[in-house]
Amino acid sequence: MSARPDRTPLARSFFDRPVLTVAPDLLGRTLVRRTPDGPMELRITEVEAYEGEADPGSHAYRGRTARNASMFGPPGHAYVYFIYGMWFSLNLVCGPQDHASGVLLRAGEVTVGADLARTRRIAARNDRELAKGPARLATALDIDRSLDGVDLCAGPDSPLSLLAGTRTAPDQVSNGPRTGVGGAGAAHPYRYWITHDPTVSPYRAHAPRRRST
Repeated sequence: MSARPDRTPLARSFFDRPVLTVAPDLLGRTLVRRTPDGPMELRITEVEAYEGEADPGSHAYRGRTARNASMFGPPGHAYVYFIYGMWFSLNLVCGPQDHASGVLLRAGEVTVGADLARTRRIAARNDRELAKGPARLATALDIDRSLDGVDLCAGPDSPLSLLAGTRTAPDQVSNGPRTGVGGAGAAHPYRYWITHDPTVSPYRAHAPRRRST
């Protein structure tokens, strides 16, 4: 019988480390989302790391803006952004304040509140697809820009927190290029996932968007 996931909240010191250390260490951890409709929990299975102003693939590469300001704040906070005029994505801020590094949560398994997730992800063909990709994850967990800057270390009253869960053994972690990242950041092997987990999203290389004529 496997051990039950650890319910210990992760301290701010967990996030206050280099982003390439934090990212693979998030796999198997439990994200808690508290909503007016009830709690939800997600076992994290896929992430991507972004190294801030040193990383051409990062939103912070060209410095601080109103959109990415949360990335420059203290570690252990949420950075939520809106993309393509349709979708939200959830990132966890890491490293020292003003460094602007973060980890994008790309996929996971909804372990608590799947009934709520199904009402938000009616297109999902099965529960493995509820949070299979960053936009699907945010939709399933009812995450939008109102959660940008939320402190994950603020305790049980916070709408988001992270529990120790079941840490994934290093030999069960794979890594490779980030999905959809182009330019100088395309080759960075900063995507990490639990090997062979069915909730991990498929890899897609960057495809330049065509401009209308």
